[in-house]
Amino acid sequence: MSKNLKIFLGISYLLILFGFLYFIFTNIQINRLNDFSYYKEMQIDLGNYISANILINLIYFFIFSIVWVALLGFGSPILIISGILFGKWIGTLISIISISCGALILYSIGIFFFRDLVKSILEKKLEKYIHQFQKNELFYFFIYRFIGGLGVPFGLQNLIPVLFDMKKINYFLASFFGFIPSMFIMNTIGAGLNSYIEEAQSFRMIDLILTPEIYFPIILFGGFMIISFFLKNKFFDNAN
Repeated sequence: MSKNLKIFLGISYLLILFGFLYFIFTNIQINRLNDFSYYKEMQIDLGNYISANILINLIYFFIFSIVWVALLGFGSPILIISGILFGKWIGTLISIISISCGALILYSIGIFFFRDLVKSILEKKLEKYIHQFQKNELFYFFIYRFIGGLGVPFGLQNLIPVLFDMKKINYFLASFFGFIPSMFIMNTIGAGLNSYIEEAQSFRMIDLILTPEIYFPIILFGGFMIISFFLKNKFFDNAN
């Protein structure tokens, strides 16, 4: 790929990204974000819209999530939104599949024209892990996904395998199965937020925290973080 073509594709990619973000944020009433009734209105409108044709809306959300992740979007908002819109079970399934696909597309893009940039940003920071990944890329990338990516921002997490030319099928499988625990927890929190907004008349943080649909996944998240900590120490902190 020529240098001029890489520059053209890179600029096009950034323009699409900024245009996409502009479209999203211009449809949010920023001045009402501290008004609880605004969220109740959105909850009612979204509930009616989703239930009118859930299959079509699942397809829309699937495409949206793929594009969002491919454009370096954060993973957490998608997980919370999928839990709010579709509940914890369907939300978990659709978000795992779509985010795994979006990450794979981003990885494929990175191989073509972000390879040098990714290496310049991450190679020194993750040098001690690269050899570890190459021993068994499927297993170690699964663990890497499972523990949350060693604190690396989600967009860059998806590009890290560029450093060691990971096979795409292994990338997808490791992402899909590694995402399951954390994405289920986040979707459960999203579903809990939806229930709280539907039932509450006003917002109180203590009431939100004491809602079973909220504190139970938070407890699960705490346990998950403990497990992730031990896995990180076992497989990565001692990497040679």
